[in-house]
Amino acid sequence: MKKKKWWLRFGLGLLSALLIIDIIASFYFYNLAIERNVKDFLIGNSDLEVSAEAMDVFLAGDWREWVDNEDFEHWEMESYDGLKLQGYFLEAEEPTNKTVVFAHGYLGRARDMGLYGQYYYEELGYNIFTADMRGHGQSEGDYIGFGWHDRLDYVDWIDEVLEIQGLESEIVLHGVSMGAATMLMVSGEELPDNVKAVVADSPYTSVYDMFEYQMNRMFHLPAFPLLPSTSLVTNIKAGYSLTEASALDQVEKSQIPILYIHGDNDTFVPTSMTKELLEHTNSKAEMFTFENAGHGEAFVTHEDRYLEIMNGFLNKYMK
Repeated sequence: MKKKKWWLRFGLGLLSALLIIDIIASFYFYNLAIERNVKDFLIGNSDLEVSAEAMDVFLAGDWREWVDNEDFEHWEMESYDGLKLQGYFLEAEEPTNKTVVFAHGYLGRARDMGLYGQYYYEELGYNIFTADMRGHGQSEGDYIGFGWHDRLDYVDWIDEVLEIQGLESEIVLHGVSMGAATMLMVSGEELPDNVKAVVADSPYTSVYDMFEYQMNRMFHLPAFPLLPSTSLVTNIKAGYSLTEASALDQVEKSQIPILYIHGDNDTFVPTSMTKELLEHTNSKAEMFTFENAGHGEAFVTHEDRYLEIMNGFLNKYMK
């Protein structure tokens, strides 16, 4: 009897210790990836290494000077949950009803999308809207939403664009990485008919899938039990779970044509995620992969083909 009690006490003690470790680890991973702070863990991540050509353009391309020299209007909006969000609008040189709405990547900011915006503005003659997503840039927010709460922010930003530009506006949503997943999440909402197309460059299927992939790749840890408990912490602290933040679920409801773009050498967000998204997309959709392109670098390393594909897509759906 005493031996059984000892084993029972030992088992309960072990389970308690494991539970405490799991809780501590869950808060650690929340602070690491979701809480708004400096993300040192990404420094030196080989999955984020890009070609010398792409790095040169990202860091010192003339698009940066272009962004600095253009007179963007500063817009401010209060989100549905009381955050002050910042957006930036640039009216085309010649009057047009076409507007591109951009969403940047993880730890980025609105101006980063000037890399693409310069082409839309100078070559296509579009109006441009870009925003600092919650928890980024000059926008408020103490957590990163990975697109889930941001999708509702963008629904409101789209309404702002229509209020300024008029009901004849035609809008394309263009996002990269986290911004691409965000725009796919937006596409599953009830949107005005003015939203004609989505360009999703290097998106992930869901936040849970992305974390599961990275937890294994970066930390060599299994998803269970850490991810379910991290999801619970995220729900308590940020108001969403890792499973509900799903671009996959949203594209199953989407009515908007989607262009999927992904580099076949992307090890940060695997190309297989975009293939899965394509298979589950309810609306008209196309997918193109770019040989030897890493995460989010196809626009630079395969610029001519990227623009040819994008323009062909826009010509179909932007009248």
